[in-house]
Amino acid sequence: MNRSQGFLAGCKLKELEDILVVQGLPRYRARQIFTWVHRHCALEISDMINLPRTVRESLESQWIIHGLCEVERQVSQDGTEKFLLRLVDNQSVETVYIPESDRAAVCVSSQVGCALGCSFCATACSGLIRNLRAGEIVGQVLWINRFHPVSNVVFMGMGEPLANLSEVLRAVEILNSPAGMGIGMRRITLSTCGLVPEIRRLADLGLQVGLAVSLHAADDEKRSQLMPINRRYPLASLVEVCSHYVAATGRRITFEYALIAGFNDSEGDAEALGQLLRGFNCYVNVIPVNPAVSGFPRPVDAAVSLFVEKLFERGLNAAVRRERGSDIDAACGQLRHRSLEKS
Repeated sequence: MNRSQGFLAGCKLKELEDILVVQGLPRYRARQIFTWVHRHCALEISDMINLPRTVRESLESQWIIHGLCEVERQVSQDGTEKFLLRLVDNQSVETVYIPESDRAAVCVSSQVGCALGCSFCATACSGLIRNLRAGEIVGQVLWINRFHPVSNVVFMGMGEPLANLSEVLRAVEILNSPAGMGIGMRRITLSTCGLVPEIRRLADLGLQVGLAVSLHAADDEKRSQLMPINRRYPLASLVEVCSHYVAATGRRITFEYALIAGFNDSEGDAEALGQLLRGFNCYVNVIPVNPAVSGFPRPVDAAVSLFVEKLFERGLNAAVRRERGSDIDAACGQLRHRSLEKS
C-alpha cells in the first residue's frame, strides 16, 4: 500500500459518492463498490466485475479494500475461532469469532497493542504500537463474514476502543449502514477501561450501542493496583459518568468484574460492589481470572458461585461469563500481539 492509498472499507457510502463525482464518474457506481466491499466481502478491487475495467484501474491507483491477510487461524473445542490478521504495515491483530445459539459475534481489535497496562491482560505486555484505522476495524468483520454470517460486533479485542474513538465511531457507522452489513446499533458493544471524557462524549452522541466497563474492584486502592487508569479517573468520576450515560441513552451498562482469589472475591468485596452500584441500571459480568495469563489465582467454582449469590442479595443483576476459546488463547484478557512470532 502506498502512503497515498486509502481503505475503501473505511469510507462511508456518501463519501464514496462524492469521491466518484469529483473524478467524473457516475454516482451510482459508489453503491456498487460499497456492495462489493460490505456484502460480497471482496478482497481485491479487481473482483468487482460489474465495474468497467477503467473504473477498477482508477480505483486501484488510489485505494485498497482493507489490506488484511490471514496469518493463522485456530479453532477451539467450543467452536470459537481466533484469526491472526496481518495489516499493511506488517503489524498484526487478533480477531475472534464467537458462535452462540442465538447470535454470531465478532470480537474486534481497535489498536495494535494497548497503552493502559492492566495487570491481568496479555495485550498490555506489548504496549501501544498504533491505532487502527476504521477500514482496518471494519476489515476484521468483513474477513470473518467471508466464512461465517455475523450478527454482533464487540469491541473487546486488542486495545482500548475509546482511546481510538473517532476511528471506532466511523467503523460503527459503516457497520451499521443499511447499504452494507446493516448491523444494528444495539448489536454493537464498545468496551472500555474507564476513559471518563470519552464515555461522556459517547453518551452525548446518544448512540444506541452497548457499553461494557471494566471495573474489577469496588474501591480505588484495589482498582488502581489492577488498572493504572484508575489513578487518572477514580471510581467516583467513573460511576458518575456511567450514570450520565444511562440517563442520556436509556441503555443498561455492563460492568466487567475479573474475580481474583483472595483479592476481590470476599463477601466484603461483594458488599462494596453492591454499595457502589446501588440503584444502577446495570448488569455485572463476573469473570474468573485466567491464571495462565495474569499470574493471579483463580477462585474455585464454589467461591465464584457464592460471590454471584451475594451480588444478587444486594440487588445486582449478575452472572458468571462463560469462558470461550481459552484453549486457543482467545478468552478474555488472552489476546496478545504476536506479529514477531508469525512474521
